[in-house]
Amino acid sequence: MALAGFTTLTFDCYGTLIDWETGIWQALQPWREATGLSLSRDRLLETFGRHEAAQQAATPAMNYRDVLAASLRRIGAEFGVPVSEEVAARFGRSVGDWPAFDDSPEALGYLKQHYRLVVLSNVDRASFALSGKRLGVDFDAVYTAEDIGSYKPDPRNFAYMIERLAEQGIDRGEVLHVAQSLRHDHVPAEDAGLATCWIDRRHDREGFGATSPPPRQPRIDFRFPSLAAMVEAHRRETAG
Repeated sequence: MALAGFTTLTFDCYGTLIDWETGIWQALQPWREATGLSLSRDRLLETFGRHEAAQQAATPAMNYRDVLAASLRRIGAEFGVPVSEEVAARFGRSVGDWPAFDDSPEALGYLKQHYRLVVLSNVDRASFALSGKRLGVDFDAVYTAEDIGSYKPDPRNFAYMIERLAEQGIDRGEVLHVAQSLRHDHVPAEDAGLATCWIDRRHDREGFGATSPPPRQPRIDFRFPSLAAMVEAHRRETAG
């Protein structure tokens, strides 16, 4: 299997292209400091991931901004810390402030020369539009949880994307799904019959951070510590 053997790259965005863990941590600092909640970065991210997953499963049609707000209220309830409506709403609006990984814009610019680029994201369209400005590339298609009415790892999300691509004449055998989260992306992508590329952004850290552990270890076709490393592998593969 070769990277150059695909025509289309489908991306998870948050955790893969956008550094959502840094964004979440920074967005929650004013609330954490004001309430005196003494959670480490890893503990707070893991707690967020658990509550976000539960909220998405319970309310699959809820807008992602509201999911974030509800997830923060759940965290507050777990630790007995108050979360005002203003604080919850501000966190819900924070997605546009989350930074891109340093390598994302340049790597996407390179990959755009060789592939169709598609996003399958657990977010709403308005929030993704803000993140898209940070990534500096025009994606060929963007499919969000708002469009689909469910959140990954629900298999409906991948089925929806595969159906939309098929309408454009793109077979799933042409598609390489590129993502960080094993739980949200690699397990359901494997179940959907897609080849996968793991951008292991947490390769130098323990645990699963904000993404929560997967139900099983999925098959991984390619693995790189960064998007820049994937680009370098493509360059080497296609040299000459």
